[in-house]
Amino acid sequence: MRLYLLPISTRRILLYCQRLDAAATESKSLVDKAQDKVAKTWADWEKRDKGWQKTVVSYGNSAFRRIPYEEWGLKSVPPLSQRRKQMELMGSEHVEVVYPQSLLATDKVPRLLEKLATERQSLHRKRMTWCLVGMPLTAPIAILPVIPNLPFFYLVFRAWSHWRALAGGKHTTFLLENQLLKMKPSPIVDQAYANQRPPLASTSKATTELGAGDVKVPEFPPAALPGNVAGETMLLTQENATKMCQALELPQLEVELERAIWQVETAIHKQNAALAAQQGTAAESEAKSSVAASVGKEKSHQ
Repeated sequence: MRLYLLPISTRRILLYCQRLDAAATESKSLVDKAQDKVAKTWADWEKRDKGWQKTVVSYGNSAFRRIPYEEWGLKSVPPLSQRRKQMELMGSEHVEVVYPQSLLATDKVPRLLEKLATERQSLHRKRMTWCLVGMPLTAPIAILPVIPNLPFFYLVFRAWSHWRALAGGKHTTFLLENQLLKMKPSPIVDQAYANQRPPLASTSKATTELGAGDVKVPEFPPAALPGNVAGETMLLTQENATKMCQALELPQLEVELERAIWQVETAIHKQNAALAAQQGTAAESEAKSSVAASVGKEKSHQ
């Protein structure tokens, strides 16, 4: 098993797990088999030219893209079965942490991993509970002819998704607590970040609470420095993410990076729009105050 820590911006990091020789190390559980079956069915529906299956897939893929990339990342970490726990404790299964040393200091990697593994645990637990509560309420829709019970299946998927994210976070915490991780800076990953073409999207106010300084700002040439170093700046583009995945020979990672980059870029654009609106409102209020003050002075002179 190999963990990747990949900064998306100066305040956002993607955690992704690559499972190595999963078939050889551990037989698939019933949950994994069911997941494979659903994935195959979904892929078959995507191939259809029309029909309700194609419509469901179109709306579903749009909804999946909006599920936080942090959740997808934790879901990529397999649940900690008893067999896997024994293998990891005995050292028969090594777990590497791959990261860009130019952006992440080695001594900060364990703390960042702990934060990514634990910061959303209460959120996933609460939302999983609400999904479980809602499932029986949507079950009666199944009596309707022809129409599939999409609300029920969506809640089932979301409950499972939150459970997998919880399990992935617990597995990552287990690895940290037992010091089973081997740090492995990657020149390939570093090169992907070094080849960016600034200026990159940025905002003067961060879109998340990740501490400033956890991710280093690249040393761009002076003429191309990002305009909001103190706020939040994108560190990876879709183009370079694709090149990175090709160099790593890891096509599965490209999907996760594409989703994460899109979500962070969208958050930055929304933040900039909100800040611009606030500045416009402030400028308008200041102008009105100035006009009112001028009118008051004119009246006093009269």
